[in-house]
Amino acid sequence: MRERFLTGYNDFVLPFLIGMVFILTYCAIGLIKIILQLPKEDRKRFFISLVNPKMIWKNIKDIFCKCLLHVDIWKRNKLLGYMHSSIAFGWFMLIVIGHIEVFLYVPHRAKLLYFPIFFRYFVAETDSTLGGNFLFFMMDFFLLVILSGILLAMVKRLRSRFFGMRRTTNLSFLDYIGLYSLWCIFPLRLLAEGFTADISGGSFLTKSLNHVFTAFLGNHTNMLPTWWAYSIALGVFFIVLPFTRYMHIPAEILLIPLRNAGIRITNARKGLAKAQVYSCPSCGLCIDACPMGVMKTHIKDTTVYLNRQIRRNNERRIEEISDKCLLCGKCSAICPVGVEGDKLRIAQRSIRKYGISPDYSSVNTDALIAENSFSAPSGSKVLYFAGCMTALTPKIRKSMEKVFVSAGVEYEMMDKDGGICCGRPMLMAGRVHEADEMIAKNMEIIKASGAGTLVLSCPICYKIFKEKYHLEMEVLHHTEYLDRLLKSGKIKVAHCGKRFAYHDPCELGRGCGIYDEPRAVISFAGELVEAEKHHKESICCGGSLGSLTLGFEKREAMVRNALGNLSTGSPDVIVTACPLCKSTFDRYSDKPVEDIAETIANNLTTSTKTL
Repeated sequence: MRERFLTGYNDFVLPFLIGMVFILTYCAIGLIKIILQLPKEDRKRFFISLVNPKMIWKNIKDIFCKCLLHVDIWKRNKLLGYMHSSIAFGWFMLIVIGHIEVFLYVPHRAKLLYFPIFFRYFVAETDSTLGGNFLFFMMDFFLLVILSGILLAMVKRLRSRFFGMRRTTNLSFLDYIGLYSLWCIFPLRLLAEGFTADISGGSFLTKSLNHVFTAFLGNHTNMLPTWWAYSIALGVFFIVLPFTRYMHIPAEILLIPLRNAGIRITNARKGLAKAQVYSCPSCGLCIDACPMGVMKTHIKDTTVYLNRQIRRNNERRIEEISDKCLLCGKCSAICPVGVEGDKLRIAQRSIRKYGISPDYSSVNTDALIAENSFSAPSGSKVLYFAGCMTALTPKIRKSMEKVFVSAGVEYEMMDKDGGICCGRPMLMAGRVHEADEMIAKNMEIIKASGAGTLVLSCPICYKIFKEKYHLEMEVLHHTEYLDRLLKSGKIKVAHCGKRFAYHDPCELGRGCGIYDEPRAVISFAGELVEAEKHHKESICCGGSLGSLTLGFEKREAMVRNALGNLSTGSPDVIVTACPLCKSTFDRYSDKPVEDIAETIANNLTTSTKTL
């Protein structure tokens, strides 16, 4: 027994060393590949961010909060948050404290990679190790914390509803190996340290266990197998890690600085996209969030399964899942590690060629420019772009015209007699070049108008105009514009006494972050009652044009699910701010459905007729 204290080595450390060398090598190669796959400008931006003092601090803070403490999961579900953070942060603290012990008591062993992990085997307790001190207590404390997290993980795997989750992901064979090896690591560590606690020292947990072992076994003849088992569990976990869901542990550490550097997805399978795919923890939160999740037949069309198929290079399933998605963005909004499911799908679509292309044959650009050119001073007028879907719901356009007239605003309709699409359908299909052609045509018309403000009723158009168009003018969604008119007193509405439930459209809310303005507008006309899930948790109406393959006959369950969510507060009227949402809800709702422009137009009282 004295030999282990003198040599600081035993063969049982080999499984751990093999696994550790493998995972470190794998991660190093993967890191280099992902960085090299970034476009040159993105790669430069990334390296600059790594030496920026503010970014360094932000990266450290985000890695600590998101990877170790899992604060985003805590915000959504405290029990899930504790489960994840207890394991991640507890394991981190065991490693940190183990290294502190080595540097304090046996600094000459610090160069040995395995020594902090197996400290309790190789070091005997003496006066110099401060037997029973604070470090011993902290090691036992964090080991207990981890074990409580492991216990919760077992319960979650058996009864996910106990954690408020209706569904969890199905695990692959290697996932199960990774899961069970992870579950074994810390109970085996407890057993191993329990056997040696009277020699190497311990605290309330390991010494109590040691007393039990001593009472029943009387000696330490059986301690070595537990250290072998602990080392083997670590080695197996590290070796299977790259091929399982647990690859998210090292991958997220890279994803955070990439995201903080402002890097965006530009390639479907490389760079940031690859980092996001491998950062997916397969937690299953996106399954319950996905509007398609209400149908059991579409559970495996959610983002977690898309990431799994991308890792397997299963082209057929990647295409099916990518094309079916509604692109509502809710999976991205609730993902605790920031995987952008909607953008990943669009990137996958860009790989293929679809049979659609822009057609300008029926569009007279010169005529549109002439119709929308103001004779009044440049910048003082409003250009209104209704959009394709608003053209199919004319009440919205007529309501906005009524508001413009009531406010005394001089305006022009850009697409009164038809016009060019904003370009979003092309972008959703991954046809970026064709979308850019559309955008260039529209910009030509808009700039020639001389207007100072562009108002849009369709959130889809609004998001595209804000992100893809480079206009030297103010771009507002009509909810923002109505809010401005009401607060400035340019229009006034009567408080009708009705209860309104507001539905946050996907592109306006999650897409553009506009939540407060529409609620303020509705409060002028009546009482606002919130849906059960609202703001970024709002449920997609189910009518999204983002899906390229999902037929409308299969969407009824999604629409009714969204309507049920909106009806929890027993509203008199359901209000939305998207022509597509209005049209979709109208098919199935037993309550009146209005666009917010209709709500205001129906309750107008007086106007100032001045600007």
